[in-house]
Amino acid sequence: MSNLVTNVGHAHDHGHDDHHHDSGEITVYGFWLYLMTDCILFASIFAVYAVLVNNVAGGPSGHDIFELPYVLGETALLLFSSITYGFAMLALFKGKKNQVLGWLAMTFMFGAGFIAMEINEFHLLISEGFGPSRSGFLSGFFTLVGTHGLHVTSGLIWMAIMMYQVQKNGLTATNKTRLSCLSLFWHFLDVVWICVFTVVYLMGTL
Repeated sequence: MSNLVTNVGHAHDHGHDDHHHDSGEITVYGFWLYLMTDCILFASIFAVYAVLVNNVAGGPSGHDIFELPYVLGETALLLFSSITYGFAMLALFKGKKNQVLGWLAMTFMFGAGFIAMEINEFHLLISEGFGPSRSGFLSGFFTLVGTHGLHVTSGLIWMAIMMYQVQKNGLTATNKTRLSCLSLFWHFLDVVWICVFTVVYLMGTL
């Protein structure tokens, strides 16, 4: 009997520890470490782009192909998505499930709009014969902007899953931790895009 009580006690303590670890700072800290490795990845691709930017091989340079107003539209969508995600987090801290879902849905739409515009931009460039194999500059451009786009796409998939989880299970400790990690990821992508916009598009059109 005493063994049974001890086992039950251990199981309870183990469950409590799992819950604590799942909702605690350890997960968020681990995600910070992941973002640092992602930072190194993007820094490496930026460095490669900087080396290749003038290797146009008789093809177009950034000045010839970039349309700044179009890219400003993309940038606005991503910046607005960052703001709406901020509102989702405020609603999360207040424990308002429906507001969290509403702001996440709006963030998702802004993010999806950004990806749609980026795919359209890539499609137009490739259809004009300016694909990644045209020159070193275009290889660097498609790699850098495409890598960021893939990250945003994975963020959108993650966001869709979280909306389902919140709708199904509510604002549990686990969901709060995961939404906090997604918040870090989404704002990180926003900062990376500011760098892409400045280094690739703004400096490219000047």
